[in-house]
Amino acid sequence: MPADFGLALVEKHPKTDDLNQWLKDLDHLLPRLEGHFKSLWMTDHLFWGEQYAYEVWTVLTWLAARWPSFDVGPMVMGQNYRNPALTAKMASTLQVFSGGRFIMGIGAGWKEDEYAGYGYPYPTPGQRLEQLDETIEIVKRLWTQPGKVNYQGKHYQLQDAILEPKPLPVPPICVGVAGNRALALAAKHADWWNLSDAGIDHYKERMAVLDDHCARIGRDPQTIRRTWFGRLVTGRNEAEVQARAVSRVGIVYNRENAFVGTPNQIIADLKEFVAIGCDYFMIDVVGLPNPDIIDIVVNEIIPGVNKG
Repeated sequence: MPADFGLALVEKHPKTDDLNQWLKDLDHLLPRLEGHFKSLWMTDHLFWGEQYAYEVWTVLTWLAARWPSFDVGPMVMGQNYRNPALTAKMASTLQVFSGGRFIMGIGAGWKEDEYAGYGYPYPTPGQRLEQLDETIEIVKRLWTQPGKVNYQGKHYQLQDAILEPKPLPVPPICVGVAGNRALALAAKHADWWNLSDAGIDHYKERMAVLDDHCARIGRDPQTIRRTWFGRLVTGRNEAEVQARAVSRVGIVYNRENAFVGTPNQIIADLKEFVAIGCDYFMIDVVGLPNPDIIDIVVNEIIPGVNKG
């Protein structure tokens, strides 16, 4: 099976006076990516320093309407930024209106300054995992259980909740987690699993933990699709690559946290991931909408990964 690719639209978005140019760039870029990229992804952040950050559900809804040839999803949604039942309702609505193109990416939440800034309690890591477990259970019940749904959990409760229309098809749930306890939840609930910003060795180590959790509960680990989210930095030569390998906030991208290199180097690295079972890459391509980078990705890297 060929690997799939999605385009990540990261959390640092244009200021209002630059928004029209950003939208024009998408209008130029996305037709070039049709047939090569399957999906569009937004991170779920309320702010990132003093950078602009648009709300994820609103942008995903706009993207789904504007670009009907792409699936859409959050990578990943912070589960306790929104009530679980409302999350299920929003997802069902978007699934219906998009004609079945929504993917539910979800995680436990982690960015403490956002919780404080927007007035959310910041639970302990263990509590956030308990909440994630309950949230996914609630979402699944509301999506699939007919009639009134009741739920009495430690953190969340439902009383005679009704969700209609049901989402058809039921969206895949992509659980984005890395820790040992969190991977147990992925083994329990996930249709897909995502690990972000990971080199091949770290990815293999975390995947082995996921597989162990699957074995403990009697689940075939091959029933969970393995995915990767992060940056791709490329250029025609090493000098171009290195010039793009430092982010606007000073993060240095390298092979331990991104796909970095000339096209042939990146093809080789992506094939390593495909060989161990990771076959969906949600990538923030640094330098877009530069037409030369578009050409490298769609005409060299993606075909190179999927050839033979």
